[in-house]
Amino acid sequence: MKHLYRTATLGVALALFTALTPALADSTATVGGLVNKGLVGVGRIPAAQRDKFGETFGSGSGMSIDTSGWTHDAAGYKGSLWLLPDRGYNVVGTTDYRPRLNTIGIEFAPVAPGAAPAAGQEQTGVKATLADTTLLTDDKGADATGLDPLNGVRAASGDMPTLPEANGKLALDNEAIVRLPDGSMFISDEYGPNIYRFSADGHLLSATQPPAALVPMRHGAPNFASDNPGPGAAEPDPKDPDTGRQNNQGLEGMTMTPDGKFLIAVLQSATRQDGGDSGSTRQNTRALVYDASDLGHLKLAHEYVVPLPVFKDAKGKTKIAAQSEIVALSDKAFLMLARDSGNGQGLKGDTSLVRQIFVVDVSAATDIAGGAFDAADKPLAPKGVLDPSVTPAKLRPFIDINDKGELSRFGLHDGAPNDKNNLSEKWEAMSVVSVLDPKLPDDYFLFVANDNDFLAQDGFQVGAPYKAEDGADVDTMFLVYQVTLPGLAKK
Repeated sequence: MKHLYRTATLGVALALFTALTPALADSTATVGGLVNKGLVGVGRIPAAQRDKFGETFGSGSGMSIDTSGWTHDAAGYKGSLWLLPDRGYNVVGTTDYRPRLNTIGIEFAPVAPGAAPAAGQEQTGVKATLADTTLLTDDKGADATGLDPLNGVRAASGDMPTLPEANGKLALDNEAIVRLPDGSMFISDEYGPNIYRFSADGHLLSATQPPAALVPMRHGAPNFASDNPGPGAAEPDPKDPDTGRQNNQGLEGMTMTPDGKFLIAVLQSATRQDGGDSGSTRQNTRALVYDASDLGHLKLAHEYVVPLPVFKDAKGKTKIAAQSEIVALSDKAFLMLARDSGNGQGLKGDTSLVRQIFVVDVSAATDIAGGAFDAADKPLAPKGVLDPSVTPAKLRPFIDINDKGELSRFGLHDGAPNDKNNLSEKWEAMSVVSVLDPKLPDDYFLFVANDNDFLAQDGFQVGAPYKAEDGADVDTMFLVYQVTLPGLAKK
Protein backbone atom coordinates (compact mmCIF):
# COMPACT_ATOMS: atom_id res chain seq x y z
CA MET A 1 0.00 0.00 0.00
CA LYS A 2 3.04 2.27 -0.07
CA HIS A 3 1.92 3.64 -3.42
CA LEU A 4 -1.23 5.24 -1.95
CA TYR A 5 0.91 8.18 -0.89
CA ARG A 6 1.60 10.99 -3.33
CA THR A 7 5.03 12.47 -3.73
CA ALA A 8 6.95 15.41 -5.11
CA THR A 9 10.50 14.96 -6.23
CA LEU A 10 13.11 14.64 -3.51
CA GLY A 11 15.80 15.67 -5.96
CA VAL A 12 16.87 18.81 -4.10
CA ALA A 13 17.41 16.95 -0.84
CA LEU A 14 18.92 13.87 -2.41
CA ALA A 15 21.36 15.89 -4.50
CA LEU A 16 23.32 16.28 -1.28
CA PHE A 17 24.04 12.55 -1.13
CA THR A 18 27.58 11.30 -1.58
CA ALA A 19 28.88 7.85 -2.38
CA LEU A 20 28.96 5.32 0.43
CA THR A 21 32.14 5.42 2.47
CA PRO A 22 33.55 2.40 4.31
CA ALA A 23 32.83 4.08 7.65
CA LEU A 24 29.30 2.78 8.16
CA ALA A 25 29.30 4.07 11.72
CA ASP A 26 29.09 7.67 10.45
CA SER A 27 25.28 7.48 10.37
CA THR A 28 23.43 10.65 11.34
CA ALA A 29 19.83 11.34 12.30
CA THR A 30 19.25 13.66 9.33
CA VAL A 31 20.00 12.70 5.73
CA GLY A 32 19.22 15.20 2.98
CA GLY A 33 16.09 16.44 4.76
CA LEU A 34 14.99 12.97 5.90
CA VAL A 35 14.98 12.71 9.70
CA ASN A 36 15.13 9.67 11.96
CA LYS A 37 13.47 10.65 15.24
CA GLY A 38 14.21 7.25 16.74
CA LEU A 39 12.58 4.07 17.93
CA VAL A 40 9.07 4.64 19.32
CA GLY A 41 7.63 1.14 19.68
CA VAL A 42 8.38 -2.58 19.86
CA GLY A 43 6.16 -5.66 19.77
CA ARG A 44 6.23 -9.44 19.34
CA ILE A 45 4.31 -12.42 18.04
CA PRO A 46 5.53 -15.50 19.95
CA ALA A 47 7.50 -18.22 18.15
CA ALA A 48 4.86 -20.76 19.24
CA GLN A 49 2.10 -19.00 17.23
CA ARG A 50 0.25 -21.22 14.74
CA ASP A 51 -1.92 -20.13 11.85
CA LYS A 52 -5.45 -21.28 11.00
CA PHE A 53 -4.06 -24.34 9.25
CA GLY A 54 -2.42 -25.45 12.49
CA GLU A 55 1.10 -24.81 11.20
CA THR A 56 3.88 -22.82 12.83
CA PHE A 57 3.68 -19.14 11.94
CA GLY A 58 6.49 -17.64 9.87
CA SER A 59 6.98 -13.93 9.77
CA GLY A 60 8.36 -11.04 7.86
CA SER A 61 10.04 -11.74 4.57
CA GLY A 62 7.79 -8.93 3.32
CA MET A 63 5.26 -6.50 4.78
CA SER A 64 2.62 -4.06 3.55
CA ILE A 65 0.55 -1.83 5.84
CA ASP A 66 -3.10 -1.18 5.00
CA THR A 67 -2.82 2.61 4.96
CA SER A 68 -6.50 3.08 4.03
CA GLY A 69 -7.66 1.53 7.31
CA TRP A 70 -5.08 3.20 9.59
CA THR A 71 -6.79 5.23 12.36
CA HIS A 72 -5.78 7.26 15.39
CA ASP A 73 -7.63 8.15 18.60
CA ALA A 74 -6.78 8.95 22.21
CA ALA A 75 -5.81 5.34 22.89
CA GLY A 76 -3.35 5.17 20.01
CA TYR A 77 -3.38 3.72 16.51
CA LYS A 78 -5.25 0.79 14.98
CA GLY A 79 -5.00 -0.92 11.64
CA SER A 80 -3.76 -4.01 9.90
CA LEU A 81 -0.87 -5.18 7.77
CA TRP A 82 -0.01 -8.10 5.55
CA LEU A 83 3.00 -10.15 6.56
CA LEU A 84 4.57 -12.48 4.01
CA PRO A 85 6.47 -15.61 5.11
CA ASP A 86 8.90 -17.38 2.83
CA ARG A 87 9.12 -21.09 1.91
CA GLY A 88 8.66 -22.64 5.36
CA TYR A 89 10.90 -24.29 7.92
CA ASN A 90 13.90 -25.50 5.90
CA VAL A 91 16.91 -25.92 8.17
CA VAL A 92 17.55 -29.46 6.86
CA GLY A 93 16.10 -28.94 3.38
CA THR A 94 12.94 -27.50 1.90
CA THR A 95 9.50 -29.03 2.47
CA ASP A 96 6.14 -29.04 0.70
CA TYR A 97 4.99 -25.96 2.60
CA ARG A 98 2.06 -24.19 0.98
CA PRO A 99 2.90 -20.51 0.35
CA ARG A 100 0.62 -18.11 2.18
CA LEU A 101 -0.04 -14.55 3.32
CA ASN A 102 -0.88 -13.54 6.89
CA THR A 103 -3.17 -10.69 7.91
CA ILE A 104 -2.11 -9.06 11.19
CA GLY A 105 -4.23 -6.76 13.35
CA ILE A 106 -2.21 -3.91 14.88
CA GLU A 107 -2.79 -1.79 17.97
CA PHE A 108 0.01 0.70 18.47
CA ALA A 109 0.71 3.02 21.42
CA PRO A 110 3.99 4.81 20.59
CA VAL A 111 6.23 6.48 23.14
CA ALA A 112 7.52 9.95 22.38
CA PRO A 113 10.81 9.98 20.43
CA GLY A 114 13.68 9.68 22.89
CA ALA A 115 11.42 8.71 25.79
CA ALA A 116 11.56 5.42 27.66
CA PRO A 117 8.53 3.12 27.93
CA ALA A 118 7.05 2.48 31.35
CA ALA A 119 8.76 -0.28 33.31
CA GLY A 120 7.49 -3.68 32.22
CA GLN A 121 6.03 -2.28 29.00
CA GLU A 122 9.19 -1.96 26.92
CA GLN A 123 8.03 -4.42 24.27
CA THR A 124 4.25 -4.07 24.40
CA GLY A 125 3.74 -0.85 22.40
CA VAL A 126 2.91 -2.87 19.28
CA LYS A 127 0.15 -5.41 19.88
CA ALA A 128 0.14 -7.70 16.83
CA THR A 129 -2.58 -10.32 16.45
CA LEU A 130 -2.82 -12.93 13.70
CA ALA A 131 -6.25 -12.35 12.11
CA ASP A 132 -6.24 -14.55 9.00
CA THR A 133 -4.10 -16.60 6.62
CA THR A 134 -4.61 -16.87 2.84
CA LEU A 135 -3.02 -19.59 0.72
CA LEU A 136 -1.34 -18.64 -2.57
CA THR A 137 -2.19 -20.86 -5.55
CA ASP A 138 -1.09 -21.09 -9.17
CA ASP A 139 -3.05 -19.75 -12.17
CA LYS A 140 -5.24 -22.88 -12.23
CA GLY A 141 -6.01 -22.73 -8.52
CA ALA A 142 -3.70 -25.62 -7.61
CA ASP A 143 -1.47 -25.60 -4.53
CA ALA A 144 1.97 -24.05 -4.84
CA THR A 145 4.96 -25.30 -2.82
CA GLY A 146 8.04 -24.09 -1.00
CA LEU A 147 10.10 -27.04 -2.23
CA ASP A 148 13.37 -26.30 -4.02
CA PRO A 149 12.58 -26.64 -7.74
CA LEU A 150 15.87 -28.51 -8.39
CA ASN A 151 15.50 -29.42 -12.09
CA GLY A 152 11.82 -28.52 -12.24
CA VAL A 153 10.84 -26.11 -15.01
CA ARG A 154 7.27 -25.25 -16.04
CA ALA A 155 7.28 -24.40 -19.74
CA ALA A 156 6.13 -20.96 -20.85
CA SER A 157 2.45 -20.90 -21.76
CA GLY A 158 0.27 -18.02 -22.91
CA ASP A 159 1.34 -14.91 -21.00
CA MET A 160 3.22 -16.98 -18.41
CA PRO A 161 7.02 -17.20 -18.78
CA THR A 162 9.11 -20.23 -17.83
CA LEU A 163 8.48 -20.85 -14.12
CA PRO A 164 10.12 -22.88 -11.32
CA GLU A 165 8.33 -26.14 -10.49
CA ALA A 166 8.70 -28.90 -7.90
CA ASN A 167 6.69 -32.13 -7.86
CA GLY A 168 4.39 -30.68 -10.50
CA LYS A 169 3.64 -27.58 -8.38
CA LEU A 170 4.62 -23.94 -8.83
CA ALA A 171 7.63 -23.42 -6.52
CA LEU A 172 7.70 -20.14 -4.59
CA ASP A 173 10.19 -18.63 -2.16
CA ASN A 174 8.36 -15.38 -1.41
CA GLU A 175 10.32 -12.33 -0.30
CA ALA A 176 8.46 -9.04 -0.76
CA ILE A 177 4.88 -7.80 -1.20
CA VAL A 178 3.14 -4.72 -2.60
CA ARG A 179 -0.60 -4.65 -1.96
CA LEU A 180 -2.72 -2.75 -4.53
CA PRO A 181 -5.97 -0.78 -3.98
CA ASP A 182 -8.12 -3.55 -5.51
CA GLY A 183 -6.70 -6.09 -3.05
CA SER A 184 -4.48 -7.80 -5.59
CA MET A 185 -0.78 -7.91 -4.86
CA PHE A 186 2.68 -8.15 -6.36
CA ILE A 187 4.96 -10.70 -4.71
CA SER A 188 8.63 -11.16 -5.57
CA ASP A 189 10.52 -14.42 -5.12
CA GLU A 190 14.00 -15.94 -4.89
CA TYR A 191 13.67 -18.91 -7.21
CA GLY A 192 12.85 -17.21 -10.54
CA PRO A 193 13.69 -14.61 -9.55
CA ASN A 194 10.23 -13.47 -10.66
CA ILE A 195 7.56 -10.92 -9.82
CA TYR A 196 4.10 -12.48 -9.47
CA ARG A 197 0.73 -10.78 -9.34
CA PHE A 198 -1.93 -12.52 -7.25
CA SER A 199 -5.62 -11.77 -6.81
CA ALA A 200 -6.96 -10.67 -3.43
CA ASP A 201 -7.84 -14.29 -2.64
CA GLY A 202 -4.37 -15.56 -3.56
CA HIS A 203 -4.86 -16.81 -7.14
CA LEU A 204 -1.93 -16.27 -9.55
CA LEU A 205 -2.81 -13.74 -12.28
CA SER A 206 0.48 -13.04 -14.05
CA ALA A 207 4.24 -13.41 -13.80
CA THR A 208 7.14 -11.20 -14.88
CA GLN A 209 10.57 -12.68 -15.55
CA PRO A 210 13.61 -10.39 -15.13
CA PRO A 211 16.24 -9.73 -17.82
CA ALA A 212 18.30 -12.74 -18.94
CA ALA A 213 21.25 -11.56 -16.85
CA LEU A 214 19.30 -12.40 -13.67
CA VAL A 215 17.79 -15.75 -14.70
CA PRO A 216 19.77 -18.66 -13.13
CA MET A 217 21.35 -20.83 -15.82
CA ARG A 218 23.00 -24.25 -15.57
CA HIS A 219 24.39 -26.04 -18.63
CA GLY A 220 22.91 -23.37 -20.91
CA ALA A 221 19.31 -23.72 -19.70
CA PRO A 222 17.17 -22.05 -17.00
CA ASN A 223 17.48 -23.95 -13.72
CA PHE A 224 15.80 -22.46 -10.66
CA ALA A 225 17.32 -24.73 -7.98
CA SER A 226 18.68 -22.99 -4.89
CA ASP A 227 20.74 -25.91 -3.50
CA ASN A 228 18.24 -26.61 -0.72
CA PRO A 229 16.94 -30.05 -1.73
CA GLY A 230 14.18 -31.70 0.24
CA PRO A 231 14.72 -34.98 2.14
CA GLY A 232 16.22 -37.63 -0.12
CA ALA A 233 16.65 -35.28 -3.09
CA ALA A 234 19.98 -34.74 -4.84
CA GLU A 235 21.81 -31.42 -5.00
CA PRO A 236 21.73 -29.52 -8.30
CA ASP A 237 24.60 -29.96 -10.75
CA PRO A 238 26.47 -27.69 -10.56
CA LYS A 239 25.69 -26.50 -7.04
CA ASP A 240 25.62 -22.84 -8.11
CA PRO A 241 24.22 -21.34 -11.33
CA ASP A 242 26.71 -20.51 -14.07
CA THR A 243 25.11 -17.07 -14.53
CA GLY A 244 22.10 -15.25 -13.08
CA ARG A 245 21.08 -14.79 -9.49
CA GLN A 246 23.11 -16.59 -6.83
CA ASN A 247 21.34 -19.29 -4.80
CA ASN A 248 18.97 -17.70 -2.27
CA GLN A 249 19.80 -14.20 -3.50
CA GLY A 250 16.71 -13.33 -5.54
CA LEU A 251 14.39 -10.31 -5.64
CA GLU A 252 14.53 -9.71 -1.91
CA GLY A 253 13.23 -6.13 -1.95
CA MET A 254 10.26 -4.65 -3.82
CA THR A 255 8.17 -1.49 -3.56
CA MET A 256 5.73 0.69 -5.48
CA THR A 257 6.57 4.35 -6.01
CA PRO A 258 4.29 6.73 -4.09
CA ASP A 259 2.54 7.86 -7.29
CA GLY A 260 1.76 4.24 -8.23
CA LYS A 261 3.50 4.51 -11.61
CA PHE A 262 6.54 2.30 -11.06
CA LEU A 263 7.33 -0.96 -9.31
CA ILE A 264 10.93 -1.28 -8.11
CA ALA A 265 12.60 -4.61 -7.30
CA VAL A 266 16.18 -5.12 -6.12
CA LEU A 267 18.27 -8.29 -6.28
CA GLN A 268 19.63 -9.28 -2.87
CA SER A 269 23.23 -9.21 -4.13
CA ALA A 270 25.17 -9.27 -7.39
CA THR A 271 24.53 -11.86 -10.08
CA ARG A 272 27.00 -14.72 -10.46
CA GLN A 273 28.74 -13.08 -13.45
CA ASP A 274 28.92 -9.73 -11.62
CA GLY A 275 30.93 -11.03 -8.65
CA GLY A 276 28.11 -12.84 -6.88
CA ASP A 277 30.21 -15.98 -6.71
CA SER A 278 32.08 -14.54 -3.71
CA GLY A 279 30.99 -12.91 -0.45
CA SER A 280 33.67 -10.24 -0.88
CA THR A 281 32.87 -9.26 -4.50
CA ARG A 282 29.06 -9.38 -4.64
CA GLN A 283 28.66 -5.63 -4.10
CA ASN A 284 27.13 -4.48 -7.41
CA THR A 285 23.51 -5.56 -7.38
CA ARG A 286 20.69 -4.26 -9.59
CA ALA A 287 17.49 -2.27 -9.14
CA LEU A 288 14.81 -3.03 -11.74
CA VAL A 289 12.21 -0.27 -12.30
CA TYR A 290 9.05 -1.43 -14.06
CA ASP A 291 6.35 0.67 -15.67
CA ALA A 292 3.21 -0.41 -13.76
CA SER A 293 0.62 1.31 -15.96
CA ASP A 294 -0.55 -2.16 -17.07
CA LEU A 295 -0.58 -4.28 -13.92
CA GLY A 296 -0.83 -7.51 -15.87
CA HIS A 297 2.12 -6.73 -18.14
CA LEU A 298 4.94 -4.97 -16.33
CA LYS A 299 7.47 -3.37 -18.65
CA LEU A 300 11.09 -2.78 -17.68
CA ALA A 301 11.61 0.99 -17.83
CA HIS A 302 14.90 1.56 -16.00
CA GLU A 303 17.68 -0.45 -14.41
CA TYR A 304 20.48 0.73 -12.14
CA VAL A 305 23.48 -0.65 -10.31
CA VAL A 306 23.18 -0.37 -6.52
CA PRO A 307 26.47 -0.77 -4.58
CA LEU A 308 25.86 -2.74 -1.39
CA PRO A 309 27.57 -1.75 1.89
CA VAL A 310 31.12 -3.00 2.46
CA PHE A 311 32.36 -3.81 5.98
CA LYS A 312 35.01 -5.75 7.87
CA ASP A 313 33.96 -8.74 9.96
CA ALA A 314 35.32 -9.60 13.41
CA LYS A 315 38.34 -11.28 11.77
CA GLY A 316 39.08 -8.28 9.55
CA LYS A 317 37.81 -9.90 6.36
CA THR A 318 36.02 -7.78 3.77
CA LYS A 319 32.32 -8.61 3.56
CA ILE A 320 29.34 -7.30 1.62
CA ALA A 321 26.01 -6.78 3.37
CA ALA A 322 23.00 -8.10 1.44
CA GLN A 323 19.92 -5.94 0.92
CA SER A 324 16.72 -7.26 2.49
CA GLU A 325 13.92 -4.80 1.66
CA ILE A 326 13.19 -1.43 0.08
CA VAL A 327 10.58 1.36 0.45
CA ALA A 328 10.20 3.90 -2.38
CA LEU A 329 10.43 7.61 -1.67
CA SER A 330 10.05 8.48 -5.38
CA ASP A 331 11.01 6.92 -8.70
CA LYS A 332 14.58 8.13 -8.06
CA ALA A 333 15.09 7.28 -4.39
CA PHE A 334 14.26 4.54 -1.92
CA LEU A 335 15.08 3.32 1.55
CA MET A 336 17.07 0.08 1.59
CA LEU A 337 17.54 -2.29 4.52
CA ALA A 338 20.89 -4.11 4.45
CA ARG A 339 22.35 -6.58 6.93
CA ASP A 340 25.09 -9.08 7.62
CA SER A 341 24.43 -12.78 8.19
CA GLY A 342 25.10 -15.47 10.77
CA ASN A 343 24.57 -13.44 13.94
CA GLY A 344 21.64 -12.97 16.28
CA GLN A 345 19.22 -14.68 18.62
CA GLY A 346 18.78 -18.30 17.61
CA LEU A 347 22.27 -18.59 16.06
CA LYS A 348 25.74 -19.35 17.43
CA GLY A 349 27.04 -15.89 16.48
CA ASP A 350 25.65 -13.16 18.71
CA THR A 351 26.78 -9.73 17.45
CA SER A 352 25.67 -8.17 14.17
CA LEU A 353 27.99 -5.63 12.57
CA VAL A 354 25.56 -4.28 9.98
CA ARG A 355 21.80 -3.86 10.30
CA GLN A 356 21.15 -0.50 8.68
CA ILE A 357 18.64 1.37 6.58
CA PHE A 358 20.20 3.44 3.80
CA VAL A 359 18.82 6.01 1.39
CA VAL A 360 19.55 5.06 -2.22
CA ASP A 361 19.63 7.80 -4.88
CA VAL A 362 19.60 6.70 -8.54
CA SER A 363 19.13 10.17 -10.06
CA ALA A 364 22.69 10.30 -11.42
CA ALA A 365 23.14 6.56 -11.99
CA THR A 366 23.57 5.01 -15.46
CA ASP A 367 20.36 3.49 -16.82
CA ILE A 368 21.38 0.07 -18.19
CA ALA A 369 17.85 -1.20 -19.01
CA GLY A 370 17.68 -3.02 -22.33
CA GLY A 371 21.41 -2.73 -22.93
CA ALA A 372 24.22 -5.25 -23.35
CA PHE A 373 24.48 -5.87 -19.60
CA ASP A 374 20.99 -7.40 -19.56
CA ALA A 375 22.37 -10.41 -21.47
CA ALA A 376 23.84 -13.27 -19.47
CA ASP A 377 27.12 -13.21 -21.41
CA LYS A 378 28.03 -9.55 -20.75
CA PRO A 379 29.04 -9.02 -17.08
CA LEU A 380 28.78 -5.47 -15.79
CA ALA A 381 31.13 -6.18 -12.88
CA PRO A 382 33.41 -9.16 -13.63
CA LYS A 383 34.99 -10.39 -10.37
CA GLY A 384 33.16 -7.52 -8.67
CA VAL A 385 34.89 -4.69 -10.56
CA LEU A 386 32.26 -2.36 -12.04
CA ASP A 387 32.55 -1.52 -15.73
CA PRO A 388 33.90 2.07 -15.99
CA SER A 389 31.04 3.03 -18.32
CA VAL A 390 28.52 2.53 -15.49
CA THR A 391 27.84 5.05 -12.73
CA PRO A 392 26.21 3.37 -9.73
CA ALA A 393 23.56 4.73 -7.39
CA LYS A 394 24.64 6.68 -4.31
CA LEU A 395 23.99 5.54 -0.73
CA ARG A 396 23.84 7.28 2.61
CA PRO A 397 23.25 5.66 6.02
CA PHE A 398 19.94 6.68 7.61
CA ILE A 399 18.95 4.39 10.52
CA ASP A 400 21.26 2.09 12.48
CA ILE A 401 19.04 -0.70 13.78
CA ASN A 402 21.91 -1.92 15.99
CA ASP A 403 22.11 1.42 17.85
CA LYS A 404 22.71 0.33 21.45
CA GLY A 405 21.14 3.38 23.04
CA GLU A 406 17.92 3.05 21.05
CA LEU A 407 17.62 -0.69 21.67
CA SER A 408 18.36 -0.45 25.39
CA ARG A 409 15.38 1.87 25.98
CA PHE A 410 13.18 -1.04 24.93
CA GLY A 411 15.06 -3.81 26.74
CA LEU A 412 16.79 -5.01 23.56
CA HIS A 413 20.41 -5.37 22.52
CA ASP A 414 22.79 -6.45 19.77
CA GLY A 415 25.22 -9.09 21.00
CA ALA A 416 25.76 -11.08 24.16
CA PRO A 417 23.91 -12.36 26.02
CA ASN A 418 22.38 -14.22 23.08
CA ASP A 419 18.93 -14.39 24.61
CA LYS A 420 15.42 -13.47 23.42
CA ASN A 421 16.23 -9.77 23.77
CA ASN A 422 19.12 -10.03 21.32
CA LEU A 423 17.89 -9.13 17.84
CA SER A 424 17.52 -12.11 15.53
CA GLU A 425 19.50 -12.45 12.30
CA LYS A 426 17.10 -11.66 9.47
CA TRP A 427 15.44 -8.23 9.40
CA GLU A 428 13.69 -8.32 6.04
CA ALA A 429 10.43 -6.33 6.07
CA MET A 430 9.59 -2.61 6.02
CA SER A 431 6.53 -0.46 5.41
CA VAL A 432 5.48 3.12 6.23
CA VAL A 433 2.26 4.72 7.42
CA SER A 434 1.37 8.29 8.40
CA VAL A 435 1.44 9.46 12.03
CA LEU A 436 -1.84 11.26 11.16
CA ASP A 437 -0.79 14.47 12.88
CA PRO A 438 -1.67 17.68 10.98
CA LYS A 439 1.16 19.41 12.84
CA LEU A 440 3.61 16.85 11.46
CA PRO A 441 2.37 16.24 7.90
CA ASP A 442 5.69 14.76 6.77
CA ASP A 443 6.05 12.33 9.69
CA TYR A 444 5.58 8.58 9.29
CA PHE A 445 5.95 5.41 11.28
CA LEU A 446 8.46 3.08 9.65
CA PHE A 447 7.63 -0.50 10.66
CA VAL A 448 10.52 -2.96 10.43
CA ALA A 449 10.05 -6.70 11.04
CA ASN A 450 12.25 -9.78 11.18
CA ASP A 451 11.97 -13.09 9.38
CA ASN A 452 12.03 -15.60 12.24
CA ASP A 453 12.71 -18.53 9.84
CA PHE A 454 9.94 -20.52 11.62
CA LEU A 455 12.46 -21.28 14.40
CA ALA A 456 10.47 -22.78 17.28
CA GLN A 457 10.83 -25.47 19.91
CA ASP A 458 7.31 -26.83 19.41
CA GLY A 459 7.09 -26.39 15.65
CA PHE A 460 4.62 -28.15 13.37
CA GLN A 461 4.57 -28.03 9.57
CA VAL A 462 3.56 -30.24 6.63
CA GLY A 463 2.04 -32.83 8.96
CA ALA A 464 5.01 -33.28 11.25
CA PRO A 465 6.36 -31.74 14.47
CA TYR A 466 9.86 -30.30 14.60
CA LYS A 467 12.22 -28.65 17.05
CA ALA A 468 14.68 -26.02 15.84
CA GLU A 469 18.35 -26.71 16.46
CA ASP A 470 20.30 -25.37 19.46
CA GLY A 471 17.14 -24.41 21.35
CA ALA A 472 16.23 -21.63 18.91
CA ASP A 473 12.84 -20.12 19.68
CA VAL A 474 12.62 -16.88 17.70
CA ASP A 475 9.67 -14.52 18.00
CA THR A 476 8.38 -12.35 15.21
CA MET A 477 9.34 -8.81 16.19
CA PHE A 478 8.31 -5.32 15.10
CA LEU A 479 10.48 -2.24 15.54
CA VAL A 480 8.78 1.08 14.79
CA TYR A 481 10.68 4.29 14.05
CA GLN A 482 9.25 7.77 13.68
CA VAL A 483 10.73 9.41 10.59
CA THR A 484 10.27 12.62 8.64
CA LEU A 485 10.03 12.06 4.86
CA PRO A 486 9.51 15.46 3.23
CA GLY A 487 7.30 15.51 0.16
CA LEU A 488 6.06 11.91 0.44
CA ALA A 489 2.40 12.88 0.91
CA LYS A 490 2.35 15.78 -1.55
CA LYS A 491 1.00 15.61 -5.11
